[in-house]
Amino acid sequence: MRAAVPIALSARVGEHADYTRFVLELSDPVKLRVFTLSGPNRVIIELPDVLWQVEAPEKPSGKGAVKSYRYGRFRPGESRFIIDLNEPVSARAPLILPPSGGMGYRVVLDLFPTTQANFDDGAGWPSDLQSGNTAGVSARTSRKVVVIDAGHGGIDNGTTGVDRSKEKDLVLDEAHRLASVLQRHGYTVHLTRDNDTYIPLRQRVSIARRANADLLISLHADSNPNAVMAGASVYTLSERGSDREAAALAAKENQSDVIAGVDLKGQDETVSHILIDLAQRETINRSTRLAQSLVAQLGTVTDMIPRDPHRSAAFAVLKAPDVPAVLIELGYLSNAHDCSQMETSAWRDGVARAIAAAVDRQFAPELAGAALSAVR
Repeated sequence: MRAAVPIALSARVGEHADYTRFVLELSDPVKLRVFTLSGPNRVIIELPDVLWQVEAPEKPSGKGAVKSYRYGRFRPGESRFIIDLNEPVSARAPLILPPSGGMGYRVVLDLFPTTQANFDDGAGWPSDLQSGNTAGVSARTSRKVVVIDAGHGGIDNGTTGVDRSKEKDLVLDEAHRLASVLQRHGYTVHLTRDNDTYIPLRQRVSIARRANADLLISLHADSNPNAVMAGASVYTLSERGSDREAAALAAKENQSDVIAGVDLKGQDETVSHILIDLAQRETINRSTRLAQSLVAQLGTVTDMIPRDPHRSAAFAVLKAPDVPAVLIELGYLSNAHDCSQMETSAWRDGVARAIAAAVDRQFAPELAGAALSAVR
């Protein structure tokens, strides 16, 4: 019989003059490890899969070494507690205390001030995690291949709605609905994630390329301090955002790897190679054509933003050099009307059908040409 998953019962933080202490209470003892990463500085507590049933621990003052923290499932079999730092620290080996005084097992981690040089000397991604595992994908078939990327996931919640709903849950559900429709239309479909798991941005691009995808569709939901902002939008890649708002949105979404505690060292070279490859105009043209169809089809089932619903921004997930790609912001979770309708099955099903119709239009000339050739 499979053992029960340990339960995270509570989490506490104590800020002291000369150190900061984190305490995580668990129902069972677990094996864990702690490592640090720089650029930006952060501490990662890696745990096995646990069931998180804790109230959010008290927030740090932000004036000390700790800026913020988050926790949750990172991928199947693994959870993480990630601590973002204002200044370098030395992480002592964590203690695991046995149950006492009505409390469960307690993981105690103390962080002491140190120099940046000392922090950098000890920081680094563990060797077994330097090349993350990707989801298995099949080789190209005769059918068109569509990869659907549900944004965020696991430890990265994305945007939180005015009703406290989470972007990661909304887009995963929409990804499943869209996958079902596309499969009925005869496409081979892959999901970059099919559960509440975090996938690094670079890995999402790799999944699409390894699948020999004909299209990559990334699903997200937007937010804005102005609660009046509403409507869906579609983005294609540009090294320059179409406006400041687009650039700011791309910057926020591209922080996803930092949020999830992913090692970002050595990324620039790969990204630069990808951007060089993106000079291939055919990929850009195909992405633009799909975006135009999406704007038209989505406009029949939901509101679009009133100004320039097709926009461009430097989203990392759109940077596959040979895979036409779009990112769809389904609406604004910060807007009460958008948030309310996005929670309904009828709206989600309608949007899935609209996206599938745009995909059909994207491939219609090719499929018609192939059929004509077969007749001849």
